Amino acid sequence: MIVCGDDALATRLAAELHDVYGERVTLVVPPSRSSESVSLPPTVARNRIRASVLFGRVSAAITRPDSADDVGSSGEFLLPVRELEATEPSEEALREAGVERAAALALVYDDDETNIRAALTARRLNPRLRLVIRLYNRKLGQHLEELLDQAAMVAMPGLTSAALDASTTVLSDADTAAPALAATAVAGTSKVVQADGLLLRAVERTPPGRGEVPDPGLCTLALLSSTTNDPAGAEGSDNSGVQGPLLLPDDAAVTAATGRGTVVLETVSYAGPWVPPRRLVGRGASLGEILSRRLRWTLAGVAAAVVALAVASWLTTGDHPLHAAYITLLDLFGIGDPAVGEPLVRQVFQLMAGLVGLALLPVLVAASLEALGTVRGAHALLRPPRGLSGHVVLLGLGKVGTRVLARLRELDIPVVCVEEDPEARGIPLARRLRVPVVVGDVTQEGVLEAAKVHRAHALLALTSADTTNLEAALYARTVKPDLRVALRLYDDDFATAVYRTLRAAHPQALTRSRSVSTLAAPAFAGAMMGRQILGAIPVERKVLLFAALDVAGHPQFEGRTVAEAFRPGAWRVIALDTAEPAERRPDLAANRPDDGGRTVAGLLWDLHPGYVLRAEDRVVLAATRRGLAELLGRRSAPRPDPRTS
Repeated sequence: MIVCGDDALATRLAAELHDVYGERVTLVVPPSRSSESVSLPPTVARNRIRASVLFGRVSAAITRPDSADDVGSSGEFLLPVRELEATEPSEEALREAGVERAAALALVYDDDETNIRAALTARRLNPRLRLVIRLYNRKLGQHLEELLDQAAMVAMPGLTSAALDASTTVLSDADTAAPALAATAVAGTSKVVQADGLLLRAVERTPPGRGEVPDPGLCTLALLSSTTNDPAGAEGSDNSGVQGPLLLPDDAAVTAATGRGTVVLETVSYAGPWVPPRRLVGRGASLGEILSRRLRWTLAGVAAAVVALAVASWLTTGDHPLHAAYITLLDLFGIGDPAVGEPLVRQVFQLMAGLVGLALLPVLVAASLEALGTVRGAHALLRPPRGLSGHVVLLGLGKVGTRVLARLRELDIPVVCVEEDPEARGIPLARRLRVPVVVGDVTQEGVLEAAKVHRAHALLALTSADTTNLEAALYARTVKPDLRVALRLYDDDFATAVYRTLRAAHPQALTRSRSVSTLAAPAFAGAMMGRQILGAIPVERKVLLFAALDVAGHPQFEGRTVAEAFRPGAWRVIALDTAEPAERRPDLAANRPDDGGRTVAGLLWDLHPGYVLRAEDRVVLAATRRGLAELLGRRSAPRPDPRTS
């Protein structure tokens, strides 16, 4: 396995492949991101082969394993991680990393163009290579997947993509982590994994009271740790080193775990992008968006006066009702002739209609100006409304913040954004969704107050600076001590210290610290193992993966019932793909349109425990990282440690 990158995701991904899946990994990083300047995970840092690729020269220093950490948790001897320095993922660097013999290559540079250029080169060097590419642009990613898979087929004609095992998976760390970050900030909502039309929801349930029957949902994904609400506990930060929750428990464990909360799975049908209630004028805007309430009442009063005059004219003059209304409108707009020589009643009605017409003129001018202001305001950033409360304050509209904003609005959760840069990536999305935005530095006094943080339900700090996120969280807690806070922090030790301190100082408030690279690494690693990862859901400090798997070739499933295929703590079948094998798409996340133009997932969620899985079936699994590694058969048989043999 080869991992190429220039930030924390690359090092975490290398650690995931080495520690969880037991793979031989080559990590390619720029010289400035070598192990002296990057805090590698402990196992990777102790077990590395370092090489430098600079100006075409290669030098390597091999270190032998010298600690018990070099032996995998399952007992086998793990080869160390090979670290290789390269200024860019050029053809020379990829060849030196062994791309021609590799099974998979992950390109996780922060720059999309760098990843695309390296992917094209790698596909040419090794058509069988499995590619996992980090791209923020989802539409471009879809086209790139098709292009690279087609290139592999052309390079090796006569073989199918499945036979070649040459697949391309484009993932975004922001998309992978955004559902978890959005769910962390909102009480009572779910942890969500979304891939286009597929939406899974993991709901935290509090322990049932005496005599209450717990709702199991589709299945129970996890039992929460007993220290979830303990201020002295260590839950809430990444890699805190404390024993976590129980993932994928069986029914006996769920029944015996009294007093512990659970995480259950639900499915949510999603029929397309969320349509904001406030739309642009000219695209189905309501009358309330164009005219204010006071102006609407004024227009209604004028209309009532005109109707009353028309009815009175009809009753007193004996004219036809339509003629009476016509004459009244002529008088109203000053078009009719003066009623000289007419009966007194007619003259009085003409004067009254003229007065109503004088009142109508400023009302029409005001309505025109208000409609014009609505049209112009549709292209401007909104300010938080006065009575807003119970909302989420989102700090930062960069790559991650933009994706989180979209997820929050899909869940119909009110949001107020705070962004220092008026040209930030997420500003156009906020303007299109009509989300209020406060432009300013969150560390400056008055900015969070403008976002109504004192009446907010949660604060989600997602800027790229740890100190900015921490400062905003501490200040918000002084304004509202019970505010729910979720921080994006890079350093795990720092995150753990911050979490414990905030939780001890505010035991009644919920605090969470999350790392985007930690949340995204399991999904990238799973995709490198050759299966389409649909998403990942964090459960306290652990992660559950959702993956599509063909039953054929897996004795753990083939010929067994759904109940028999369930292995507590490792994997569980949660859905069945009902589409015919010839009609299945490689990516379950990309739903197929039916004849009516709608999208159908083709997944059966309410599976009977007695259903016997066949070789031609494809299932959706909830699995732990180690469980998925075992299913993929990537771990070798335990080998003796050479130091003791």
